[in-house]
Amino acid sequence: MKIAEVGNIIEFKDGLQGIVEKVNENSVIVDLTFMENFKQLDMEEKTVVNHKRYKILYGSND
Repeated sequence: MKIAEVGNIIEFKDGLQGIVEKVNENSVIVDLTFMENFKQLDMEEKTVVNHKRYKILYGSND
């Protein structure tokens, strides 16, 4: 399993996407305002995602 780095764009939980802001031992903190439909989703701006529950879409080098 590849662990995301700060700046990576990840996808999790049925298509939600966000930018990784902080990497913790077992999880990442993600900024969800990256999504175009963020305002319609009525969600908090940031969330925590376990390393086992996301897929890296774009790395910081892409």
